[in-house]
Amino acid sequence: MARTRSENYDDIQQGILRAACDLFAGQGYMRASIGELADACKLSRGALYHYFDSKEAILFAILDAHVRRMIADVEAAIAGKPAMLDQFRGAIRAIVELNARSPQEQRLILNDLSFLGEADQQTIKSLERQIVEIISDLLVRLDAQGKIVKRTKKVYTMMLFGILNFSHTWYDPKGGIGPGDFADMIVDQFLYGLIAPGPAKEHAGAQRQRA
Repeated sequence: MARTRSENYDDIQQGILRAACDLFAGQGYMRASIGELADACKLSRGALYHYFDSKEAILFAILDAHVRRMIADVEAAIAGKPAMLDQFRGAIRAIVELNARSPQEQRLILNDLSFLGEADQQTIKSLERQIVEIISDLLVRLDAQGKIVKRTKKVYTMMLFGILNFSHTWYDPKGGIGPGDFADMIVDQFLYGLIAPGPAKEHAGAQRQRA
């Protein structure tokens, strides 16, 4: 007879994912044992396997949920904005804000994706490509000078993702620069450079003058 689900099944499952995310990010996926994970979740090993078939299944669930959340956040940030720059700024803000809320997941996706089976890796990479393609398409549409061509498209796109993906190693969202301001700095620096003021800087300057 199949085992029935408890009323709080989903809550317990999400609790396992949160505890696993902290454990994996803190000491590394490969070094974290099922026993340690069960202790962190305050569950027996048998109870843990009631919710997930394996440690690998838990890692996949964490990464899959994170990347799908990013896609949804980026698409929502773009929707309803007619101006291409506003779409781009909204998309970058969505990525920065999610990563600021989820630094552990970001560490796992960068460091431990390779420990998944090939099929699961390809699922995550396919989802990541969706995000890259959205941002790359926005960059091309914003490129009034024609700098982004077939030969340079990937380089420009991955330069931007280099900033986005690794900021968790040093950026503190609770410091003096909040995620929204940090995202605007990334957009202005990437599109306009340090010398020429971008729209966000001009807007801030105009507000200061009015004040």
